[in-house]
Amino acid sequence: MAQSHAAHHKHPWHLVDPSPWPVLGALGALALTLGAVLFMHGGTWLVMAGGGAIILFTMYVWWRDVVREAEHQGHHSAAVQIGLRFGMLLFIASEVMFFVAWFWAYFGAALFPTEAIGGHWPPTGVTTFNPWGLPFLNTVILLTSGATVTWAHHALKEGNRRHVILGLILTIALGATFTAVQAYEYSQAPFGFREGIYGSTFFMATGFHGAHVIIGTIFLTVCLIRAMKGHFKPDHHFGFEAAAWYWHFVDVVWLFLFCGIYWWGKGAVTH
Repeated sequence: MAQSHAAHHKHPWHLVDPSPWPVLGALGALALTLGAVLFMHGGTWLVMAGGGAIILFTMYVWWRDVVREAEHQGHHSAAVQIGLRFGMLLFIASEVMFFVAWFWAYFGAALFPTEAIGGHWPPTGVTTFNPWGLPFLNTVILLTSGATVTWAHHALKEGNRRHVILGLILTIALGATFTAVQAYEYSQAPFGFREGIYGSTFFMATGFHGAHVIIGTIFLTVCLIRAMKGHFKPDHHFGFEAAAWYWHFVDVVWLFLFCGIYWWGKGAVTH
């Protein structure tokens, strides 16, 4: 239907064909969320794993269709790209609201500590991380990755495919290193997720960010594969641009996490 419409179109917009992927992705997200809750309460991990598998499959087939629309069918006109940019900006804005909720919970407990946690922050008995150890290392890693993805973006605009690929490889490697360092940090945590308000808010905020780093790394890996196939052009590369925006968003959120939770949270003593 979309192709027949395009043959007689009098406007630059792309009317997409009906797709099962939004419904399938929603079901996968539901299974992942419910499975995570069950797992955190001592249940099986199979529901969570199944939901994650559905989401990964949906990401693959949905991105495949979008790539076909953009690269092979020529549907992503300048007007369509403007709409895609606004959509990506609104998506990032919705992600900001997620993190506002985690920060709200953290600072609500930190600025107004109850007697149940000793009347001060960090709570009595909680040993926090040294912000200038692994957290600072991860800060350097993530900020460096922001520089490498920017380098790749500028190289793409200049038509330097070799530097695009090299910049993406470095960014992906840095993202994977960040995830590995954070996983090791979690294994050394002197507090647990269920051991009070500090552990709950810490792991929700930093863990949610960690999930975004993993998603962003997958996003950039897709861009790397596409760059190696020669998909992107200096004036037509919204897929790369969206991935770069998302990665910079991840960078900025980490700066707030480092300054607010690791650094300020360690030294704050409120009564």
